[in-house]
Amino acid sequence: MERRNIALITAVLTFIAIPQTARAEAGRVEPGLKNPPVIGRTDAEPGDRMSAAARDLSVALSVEYRDGQMWNPSTNRFDRVRLRSYVSEGIENAKLVGPTIVARPGDTLRVRLTNKLPADDPSCQQRQTNINIPHCFNSTNLHVHGLWVSPAGNSDNVFLTFKPGISFEHEYNIPVDHPAGTFWYHPHLHGSTALQVSSGMGGALILRGDRMPTAARTGDLDVLLRPTPAQPFPERIMVFQQIGYACRDEAGRIKTEPADDDNGRWVCDENDIGRVQRYLGPVLPNVFGGGIWVHSERHTSINGDILPVLRRAKVGQFERWRMIHAGVRDTINLIVRKMAPNAGSVDGLNTQEMYDYVARNCVGSPVPLHLVAADGLTMRKVHQVNNAVMQPGYRWDALVAFREPGTYCLIDSSDPTGGGMDIDNPHSPRLMGTVVVERGSALRGTASEALTTALVAAARQNIVSPTATAVVADLNNGLQLSAFVSHPDLTKTKVDGEQVAVFNIDLTTNPARYEINGKVFDPTNIRRVTLGSVEDWLLSSHWEGHPHHIHVNPFQVISVLDPNGKDVSEPGAIDDYTGEVDNQFAGMKGVWKDTIWVKNPKKAPDGAYTIRVRTLYNRYIGEFVFHCHILDHEDQGMMEAVSIGLPRVKITPVAVGHGSVHH
Repeated sequence: MERRNIALITAVLTFIAIPQTARAEAGRVEPGLKNPPVIGRTDAEPGDRMSAAARDLSVALSVEYRDGQMWNPSTNRFDRVRLRSYVSEGIENAKLVGPTIVARPGDTLRVRLTNKLPADDPSCQQRQTNINIPHCFNSTNLHVHGLWVSPAGNSDNVFLTFKPGISFEHEYNIPVDHPAGTFWYHPHLHGSTALQVSSGMGGALILRGDRMPTAARTGDLDVLLRPTPAQPFPERIMVFQQIGYACRDEAGRIKTEPADDDNGRWVCDENDIGRVQRYLGPVLPNVFGGGIWVHSERHTSINGDILPVLRRAKVGQFERWRMIHAGVRDTINLIVRKMAPNAGSVDGLNTQEMYDYVARNCVGSPVPLHLVAADGLTMRKVHQVNNAVMQPGYRWDALVAFREPGTYCLIDSSDPTGGGMDIDNPHSPRLMGTVVVERGSALRGTASEALTTALVAAARQNIVSPTATAVVADLNNGLQLSAFVSHPDLTKTKVDGEQVAVFNIDLTTNPARYEINGKVFDPTNIRRVTLGSVEDWLLSSHWEGHPHHIHVNPFQVISVLDPNGKDVSEPGAIDDYTGEVDNQFAGMKGVWKDTIWVKNPKKAPDGAYTIRVRTLYNRYIGEFVFHCHILDHEDQGMMEAVSIGLPRVKITPVAVGHGSVHH
């Protein structure tokens, strides 16, 4: 009896000693968020220095149904799911996220894609008279989002279709002067893109580089961020996904709570299996559409985990967060705040209770996020923000450090009016995960001063003289990163032409028309541009906002004008057209990207913002697309084909990539 009492007391004391975040996971085994497994070039290969010669890399991905589970905080248990997923043979990956493909500039990357999905796809068996009605959900293809590679043949060709049973080898010849950075891959077959990405089909694609900046050319940010004794710069790869799985009743209706409520919370009974099967019905609610993600009360996952815990962060240690929005349509407005002590668990809370939990417990001052790369491309200077707005398709590389030990909240904050999706269905701040920060070395000075100190020390150790002197001078002058920017500044370059793209949704028809310049996608309607030319694109929307994404060549942001003509892309600019402040464009002038939010907070032509971006059609000819990266919009017609052709006369190419001059 005495021994039993001692054991009981010991158990109680042990429970009390467990940190609150660990107790919050009592219903599941959660060792902490991990980076997805790597295929391609692995860091573990002996002697595999980043300066190694270019390689032929061969990796294999199969598309197949996988059985898995998704944690459901409101029910305090896992939901069983069966979803289309990327699988790489021999790679253990318990999470429903694709493996990370790692390569380097100059590599030839071969990806053998095998479609192992079943052939009995009713949506594809019927003859399609309208290609802009979602269909063929078990056929697929592959897009390497953000890579500057050929769009033709067996490279980044999104016009290919791989039906069930087909195996095909892609070959991506990555230029030796390609920027190192954060990219990703996902399916891009018109008609099935949204459904497959919502099923979790997506993964990070990281290009690592070791090019040292010189007086003649720029280098890779990876060189500056090599580990030092003072700052190891640990790296977290964070793939944000919105997996819209649903359980259905015998009539095919999504199960909701309250029952038969189109706006109700999606529920799965204990023996149900959640799936992503089709866009529509046969009865409401649908899987995609305005407000549906908010009403479903599903949670954004990170690397396949719901409400993960990021462990082993240390006070004063700058981490590199490679963040990828691999979701279909929901805007993520990331803010990191310290959690109040003894906050308790979120498990078992309904949505409103979770909103209240965040408002009550995630109240610390925002942790500064130091953005160093946008859509995989290093920025000319560090951009410090309190919140990072991620639209579908976006990537941000951020350097993050914490001043105090404790637990911190990763919050998807509410969006300003027109700053994100679902203007008519705004959501309150939601918890996406937590960070457990251990004791370490104190940060001295302001956040920017502490980062300057860390990067200057890293430059003096990692950058070869005499270039180190110029890099240190840049860092001390407002955290400039000009030695690591791969693309040239086009802001003063002669412009050869102008393209106009106006996004719109016509709701007067049935089905609705998802348009660019008044037309839905037609593969025979091809916009023609010329190799070597520099053009401006004027982007606007007549109905709601849309994330514009273009393949092959990225663009430089020239201006973002609100409906009154104010440029809100200037450093320190205040976008308060709606009466709320939206900071997602401030400081974006001159930044290189491949995806940008085309804002319209009034859902009317007179509420349109005008985005001017500039691009150089360099190196590659062939046909590709640009589209809205709300992927169900793209599947329903908000896409257009573009063809880069040869010039009629000889032109002088403009230097790009890491041939551009630093100082």
